[in-house]
Amino acid sequence: MKQFYRGATIVWVALRFGLDELVLNSFQKPWLRLLARLVSVGRDLRAPRGQRLREALERLGPIFVKFGQVLSTRRDLMPPDIADELALLQDRVPPFDPAISVATIERAFKRPIAEVFESFEREPVASASIAQVHFATLRDRQGRRHDVAVKVLRPGMLPVIEKDLALMRMMAGWVESLSADGKRLKPRQVVAEFDNYLHDELDLVREAANAAQLRRNMEGLGLVEVPIVHWDFCHPEVMVMERMNGVPISQVERLREAGVDIPKLARDGVTIFFTQVFRDGFFHADMHPGNIQVSLDPATFGRYISLDFGIVGTLTATDKEYLAQNFTAFFRRDYKRVAELHIESGWVPPETRVNDLESAVRTVCEPYFDRPLKEISLGMVLLRLFQTSRRFNVEIQPQLVLLQKTLLNIEGLGRQLDPNLDLWSTAKPFLEKWMLEQLGPQRLRHELRDQAPHYAKILPALPRLLHDHLQRQAQAQPTRELLELLKEQKRTNRLLQGLVFAGLGFVLGLVTMLIVIRVRIF
Repeated sequence: MKQFYRGATIVWVALRFGLDELVLNSFQKPWLRLLARLVSVGRDLRAPRGQRLREALERLGPIFVKFGQVLSTRRDLMPPDIADELALLQDRVPPFDPAISVATIERAFKRPIAEVFESFEREPVASASIAQVHFATLRDRQGRRHDVAVKVLRPGMLPVIEKDLALMRMMAGWVESLSADGKRLKPRQVVAEFDNYLHDELDLVREAANAAQLRRNMEGLGLVEVPIVHWDFCHPEVMVMERMNGVPISQVERLREAGVDIPKLARDGVTIFFTQVFRDGFFHADMHPGNIQVSLDPATFGRYISLDFGIVGTLTATDKEYLAQNFTAFFRRDYKRVAELHIESGWVPPETRVNDLESAVRTVCEPYFDRPLKEISLGMVLLRLFQTSRRFNVEIQPQLVLLQKTLLNIEGLGRQLDPNLDLWSTAKPFLEKWMLEQLGPQRLRHELRDQAPHYAKILPALPRLLHDHLQRQAQAQPTRELLELLKEQKRTNRLLQGLVFAGLGFVLGLVTMLIVIRVRIF
C-alpha cells in the first residue's frame, strides 16, 4: 500500500508541474503537440520548463534530485535552459531551517552550540538533497583556531528514501519477471547496490572516513586537495571538516581570467579519475560540478578541490585488472582481446564466438576514435554497447553501475572544460603504465617487498617445520586406504608367486621329460 501511495504521489507531482506536457511537446508529431495543449488546459504551466522540472525533482526527494544532478552534467543531451536549471540541484536545493541545524548539532554533541564552535554562521552556504553546509570556527585541544565547514544531515531523509527504494525494488521485480532481459540485467542486484550507497550517505561518520581515505590516496599525486576531517567533531548527523576556498569548476570564465590552464585542468580530471579507479580501486562517485572546486591559492594553484564524499565506489583487484585490460585493449583498438576478456571474465556465455563479438564491438567503437570530446557522446557509446550486450547475453555487473555513472559525470565535466579534449590519448598512457606496474617486474618487486615481513618470520622456522613434518610422516599410523593397498599388494604378490612357481614347475617337468627320453634313446 505504501508503494501504491508513493507511486500515486509521483504521478501527482508529474501532473502538478506539467511533466506530461513537457514529454508530449518533445515529439515532432503535430497530433502529439495538440494533445500536449489539451492536457495543459486548466493548469498553470506558465513557469519555464526547466524550472518546472527542477521543482518537480526537488519535491520528489533525494533520489530524483541525484538523477537531476547527473542530467545537469550532460549538456550534450539536455537543452541549455533545462541544463542550467538542473545545475541548481548541485548545491542550491532549498535549505531547511537553520534552527534545525543548530538543534541537530546540540543533540549530537550534548552541549550548546556556543560551547562547540567559537562562531557559527546560521545561513547555509550550500544545500543539497541529503545535507546542508554552514561555515564556522573552532579551537582544537591544543587551542589552535580552525576555519571549518559543518555538514548537517537533512531531517526526515530515511523514510523518504525507504519509500523510493521500496518502489524501485517492486519495479525491479517486475522487470526481472516480465522482461526477456530481466535475468541478464539483474535489476534487483542493481537496486541493492543503489540501496547501499544511499544508506551510506545518511551516515556522516562513514562519509568522514571516505574523505580521510581519499586524502591519503591522493596525497602524493599533487593534483587534488581533500579537506582534513576533525574527528573530535564528527557524528552520524554532523561532520566537521577543513574549510576549503576555491572557485566552483562550473565557473570556467572566472577560472580562465584567474590564469588557470583549462585544457590542463581537463586532462588532470581524467588522470585523477583513472588513478582512483585503477590504482586505488576507491573512487569519488558523485563528481558533479557542485562537488568540485578549483584552488586559486598560490600554494595549490590550479588543483582540484573535492567535496562531498557520501558516495564512493570500490573495485576488487579482479575487477580492476579486467577493466584495465579492457580499456587498454580498447584504446589499442584490439577488439579481439576485448571480446576474449569478456569471455574469460564470465561476462558473456562461454560458448560465445570470439569473432562475432569482436566484430560487434568494432562496429560500435571504431567510429569514435580520433575525435575530440565535443564530437563524442559516451552516453551514446554506452547505449549502443548496451544494445550489443543484449544480442550476446552480456550480464550486467551491478558493482560497475556506479563506475558507469561516474564515467558519464567525468565526460560531462570534461566537455564543459575543454570540448577538444582527446579522452582516449589522455587515458591511454596512464593505463599502459598501470598495466606495466601490475604485470611487469615492478609488480614482483612490490609483492616481495610487501611480503618480506611474513617471509622473514617463517624462513628461520622452515627447517624445523620440514623436519617435524617428515618425522610425523615416518611415525604416522597407516591409514585405512594404505592398509587396503598393502592387503591388495600382498594378494597380488601371492598370485604372482603362484604363477612363477607354476611356470618353474612346468619348465622343470619339461626338462625332466627330455632327460628321460634321451636316456631311453641311448
